[in-house]
Amino acid sequence: LSRIASAQGKEKPAAIKFQKSYFDVLGLCCSSEVPLIDNILKPLEGVKEVSVIVPSRTVIVVHDSLLISQLQIVKALNQARLEANVRVYGAGDIYKKTWPSPYAIGSGVLLVLSFLKYAYRPLGWLALGAVAVGIFPVALKCFASIRNFRFHDINILVIIAVIGTIALKDYTEAASIVFLFTIAEWLQSSAGYRAKAVMSSLMSMAPQKAVLAESGEVVDVDEVKLNTILAVKAGETIPIDGIVVEGKAEVDEKTLTGESFPVAKEKDSTVWAGTINLNGYISVKTTSLAEDCAVAKMAKLIEEAQNSKSRTQRFIDKCAMFYTPAVLVISVSIAVIPAALHVHNWSKWFHLALVVLVSACPCGLILSTPVVTFCTLTKAATSGLLIKGGDYIEILAKVKIMAFDKTGTITRGEFVVMDFQSLRDDISLNTLLYWVSSIERKSSHPMADALVDYGRLFSVEPNPENVEEFQNFPGEGIHGKIDGQDIYIGNRKIALRAACEIVPTIEGSKGGKTIGYIYSGGAPAGVFTISDACRSGAAEAVKELKKLGIKTAMLTGDSNAAALHTNEQLKQALEVVQAELLPEDKARIIKEFKMEGNTAMVGDGINDAAALATADVGISMGISGSALAQETGNIILLSNDIRKLPKAVQLARRAKRKVIENVALSITTKASILALGFAGHPLVWAAVLADVGVRLNSSKYK
Repeated sequence: LSRIASAQGKEKPAAIKFQKSYFDVLGLCCSSEVPLIDNILKPLEGVKEVSVIVPSRTVIVVHDSLLISQLQIVKALNQARLEANVRVYGAGDIYKKTWPSPYAIGSGVLLVLSFLKYAYRPLGWLALGAVAVGIFPVALKCFASIRNFRFHDINILVIIAVIGTIALKDYTEAASIVFLFTIAEWLQSSAGYRAKAVMSSLMSMAPQKAVLAESGEVVDVDEVKLNTILAVKAGETIPIDGIVVEGKAEVDEKTLTGESFPVAKEKDSTVWAGTINLNGYISVKTTSLAEDCAVAKMAKLIEEAQNSKSRTQRFIDKCAMFYTPAVLVISVSIAVIPAALHVHNWSKWFHLALVVLVSACPCGLILSTPVVTFCTLTKAATSGLLIKGGDYIEILAKVKIMAFDKTGTITRGEFVVMDFQSLRDDISLNTLLYWVSSIERKSSHPMADALVDYGRLFSVEPNPENVEEFQNFPGEGIHGKIDGQDIYIGNRKIALRAACEIVPTIEGSKGGKTIGYIYSGGAPAGVFTISDACRSGAAEAVKELKKLGIKTAMLTGDSNAAALHTNEQLKQALEVVQAELLPEDKARIIKEFKMEGNTAMVGDGINDAAALATADVGISMGISGSALAQETGNIILLSNDIRKLPKAVQLARRAKRKVIENVALSITTKASILALGFAGHPLVWAAVLADVGVRLNSSKYK
């Protein structure tokens, strides 16, 4: 018994808190080296998760800092000569490298001087000096690759090519190979620094400190709890998502939503971490923790998207697995078979084998897709679009049909009650308003706030605590029991839920307004009309999409009259308008559209979740949209400006063209060099230049 008591008395061990660390790994060349990094880090005690972002040469490690430190992780990576170091948080300015390495400069100077051999023959030996100076960092990486059994590494292939050309006594070509390789590596690193700077700016948008409004104390944002009041002065960055409880200011939301103009904020306005208070003083009540704020979620989504390969990238990686061994076998055969046959010009065959060997490096081909994907994801994020993976970039580039929800997507979703009537003599207008506003307080539909506000105009305050058996019927309406009455509120279809065949009308009601119905005890109790306006730029967005050859449609659960009125506001820009749809109807129509080509669905509410999931690519309105719509959508529009949609399509199509260009350039350059070699002009330095040149071209995509 004493043992049991002592066991029960023991406290449970505290949960391990893992740290996420970022490392710059300059020795990371292409995705073929990802398994090496996994093999080095994953067996280490305390390492929970490892992810690699190849284009920016970044390794992200989730680890227990008590068991393994950042410096120990760096040491493990550097034992494989991967040139790793800990990334300094928010240090975007350090990612600049003005000059090449001393090895590249020294090699280049000696190579140039070696050309003076035509004036003074002994100067030709300087070419060997150029090789000796420039080969040092390449040799170190070569030894590390051999130690880790990475025999297809470009550094090994370059070393073999240099040794081979020296054996053929072509010292100038050997020096050219070394210099071109080191200088191209530097150029590619410079491109990688630019990518790191973009990523760093995204990761460090929100500050790491916050000021408590009550005491003025400066604390780490990680220590700030929910419902804490923070002070944000003019010129300061808002540290955590929240609601303004005091003060007025204009906020620059460009970094998060891409919105070019400042947004006015006052009491009860929502503000986001990473946005800048341009003027005024505001007190902000936090609505999330630092790790859950919008900018943190954005950074997490970008990381996940960069780690998910597109269909093209997966295909290229699979091809590269077979390409490299095949070319290596061909290269060895070209060198060995002529030697076995004792051909008189074996040196030419050996020279050709070196060209083929260097061409075996698949780095240019492998990097053709991920670099473009990385740049597209970061460019989209900085302009207010979160794309959850490379696959969705490819799909968006091929979209033929784009369907929109109406309320909250094409329209503002900011409703105004135009008319409200009680249809029963035994139910006063104020009583009906009380029932409706109390039930609507439990609803997340955009119409709910309008009905609650309308009730307050008549001094009717809602009391949601008195509402029982609340139910939501997507695409139809809501139900609640209050004061012993079963109340149904919604569109025409809610009549079936209320077991009533009568659908009342409002006399003198003009088309274009949304009509709502109220039922009590199986009979009509009231009716109301609500008006909504189109978003600014909606007509422009639809027009631009049509110019891009994309068919546009509107799918709404609203009345046919309201849907047609919305299309009139858009000057009949929408080609297909379908109204009075349930969520399953929207999903069914999306399936029909998919038979015509790739289809995108744009929506913001729970009603749109099924259609978003059914579409080839779902686009959700991130700021105003529901959590379910954001979760289901493949692309999140951070601002409510749907004019970003045609720009997103153009960005995706540009990325697709760049991938095709990179793949074509990689294949044609290698084919050309090999063709020259088989034609009797084997140029090893040209083969090196072709590979690193393609890699550089991929890295320069913006």
